[in-house]
Amino acid sequence: MQPVKQVSGRAYPWGAKNVDTDVIIPAHWLKTVTREGLGKGAFETVRAEPGNIFDDPRYAGSPVLIAGDNFGCGSSREHAAWALADLGITAVIAPSFSDIFSGNAFKNGIVTVVLPQDAIDRLIEVAKTDPVTVDLETMTVTTPFQDRFGFDLDPFRRQCLMEGLDEIGLTLARDAAISGYEAKVAGERPWLAKRAA
Repeated sequence: MQPVKQVSGRAYPWGAKNVDTDVIIPAHWLKTVTREGLGKGAFETVRAEPGNIFDDPRYAGSPVLIAGDNFGCGSSREHAAWALADLGITAVIAPSFSDIFSGNAFKNGIVTVVLPQDAIDRLIEVAKTDPVTVDLETMTVTTPFQDRFGFDLDPFRRQCLMEGLDEIGLTLARDAAISGYEAKVAGERPWLAKRAA
């Protein structure tokens, strides 16, 4: 997982509420076992509409999505986070998120920022013409117009995102302690070491 300390750039000023995981990535895209290519299916039903925001060249490659309340509700498919990441989205800002989606996003290096509706409304207006910055070091969302919105994030999740540590990375970071414990157990209980070999 890549470290995420700051996400800055254009943002999709969408604001839609109750966007479920089937809207983020429809079920027929779930047959894959890889993460690559899911961005093509992201928001497929929305993209079927002419003039949709996700195919608007002004927002192509935007790393931020500004959404409405209850983003990521519905099924627990991790493919929703994979699709957003493959689309290039590294941060989603909304008034609230489904707990399961928020957990899946975190595990895939996507920052979920909770802000009140009035801040969302302001960011949607700014994002139509200017960039937005999400900064994990200062825990703020800012704009070129001196807007500054503070947000909270679980300290453990924040540290993992900033250091690029997923579950495997966290385990590897404890390699010396794990190896030391295994050596100690092998010395104290050699019959276990023989069985494992």
